[in-house]
Amino acid sequence: MTETTHTHPTPPAGAGRPRSPEFRLAADALAGLRQDLFHGAFAYRPLPRLGPGSRLVRGRSGRMREYATRAPHGLVAFLGLVAMWLGMLRSDISGAPSLLCGLLALAPVLLTLVRPAGAFWLSLVASLVSAMVSEDYWGGIWTPGTFFSHLVVLTVVAVRTRPRTAAWMWVLTGVYGSIATSLLDRTEGRSQVAQMQLLSALVLLVVTVRQIRREAALEVTAQQSVTEHERSRRTLLEERTTIARELHDVVAHHMSVVAIQAEAAPYRVENPPPELEKAFATIRENAVAALTELRRVLGVVRAEDYEAPDAPQPTLADLDALLANVREAGLDVTKTVTGAVRELPQGVELSAYRIVQEALSNTLRHAPGASARVEIGYVLGGLGLRVVNGPPPAPSLVKPSPGAGHGLTGMRERVTMLNGEMTTARTAEGGYEVTVFLPVPAPETEGGA
Repeated sequence: MTETTHTHPTPPAGAGRPRSPEFRLAADALAGLRQDLFHGAFAYRPLPRLGPGSRLVRGRSGRMREYATRAPHGLVAFLGLVAMWLGMLRSDISGAPSLLCGLLALAPVLLTLVRPAGAFWLSLVASLVSAMVSEDYWGGIWTPGTFFSHLVVLTVVAVRTRPRTAAWMWVLTGVYGSIATSLLDRTEGRSQVAQMQLLSALVLLVVTVRQIRREAALEVTAQQSVTEHERSRRTLLEERTTIARELHDVVAHHMSVVAIQAEAAPYRVENPPPELEKAFATIRENAVAALTELRRVLGVVRAEDYEAPDAPQPTLADLDALLANVREAGLDVTKTVTGAVRELPQGVELSAYRIVQEALSNTLRHAPGASARVEIGYVLGGLGLRVVNGPPPAPSLVKPSPGAGHGLTGMRERVTMLNGEMTTARTAEGGYEVTVFLPVPAPETEGGA
């Protein structure tokens, strides 16, 4: 027998070994440094203008508003000129070297307006060149101009970027200070590096705290917007579910009546022809099938604890009982009916009743002690409703209770379902008004075309 030897390739050193948490932390930190200050360091990123919501922009118009939107640009330019002035304010040099030192202090500050990360690197190079031009001045690696300029650059770049970038700039500034002190052989400049690190740490800390607070406020605002949107959406779904339940009962009742009448109709006619019996049988079968599908589809909107009402759904004929009920609750309400009262489709009657009911409930909640008026107008093309309440009395013992906004949402859903129109507004007297129009098709006259 031939013996077979299985060999396994030896993995390269380090391959497949789990990385320690410290190694992953260092790798992530270096990746952040590369992303923040190396990758696209000189990419064009202009400083945006102030938005219309800024305090400097609000209340201004015309040319002053245009100037206000560029206030950050003007402030940075002013600080750059201050740095340039400090760079040229020298007693040991003059002429071209003095102008060069001033420009070296100005350039990084202005560059923060368009290339913030690149401005940081330029500031380090500019401070080194300026220190080499004036070897014996100030005994350090920063001149007054470049010292001030670098603080401005750190501040502006930190404001325009993220807190992680501010931390990296602070660390790199300290590393640069230590290396430059050794290269230029200026051991007395170590105190200057300590001053720079201390001042920059204070400035960057203030900027970072401000940014974190602003981001937290934006996150809270966004979360509140999402919560409000979800609350509105849930309210809308709840109101639609309520409407669907009520209409399910109405439509199911009518379909049941159609099925029963279609089944009984042939027995009311003596010797009905077979065609008539077949037609009524078809009507009953379609009615039963439609009722089954209706219960299957619309029945899912019922909650598990929902029970069908024992009494029929209310109509405008039951409005007097509703008004008597709210009067007992303390609301002084009157009713006015105009036009020829007629029977409307049950869906319209139910929606009209619910709209009046909700409008009066809102009056009880939001304007306790006020009077209300209900106006119902029967017109040729439909039904008009108007519920208006006056302002609550000034010395009121009952305080208004805040609502969740479900009432108006439910009314609008009912009006939209019937292709109607609805408006709500405050009255000149300080009350509130709800106006609704529900279209109703004109009934077909017998013998009409």
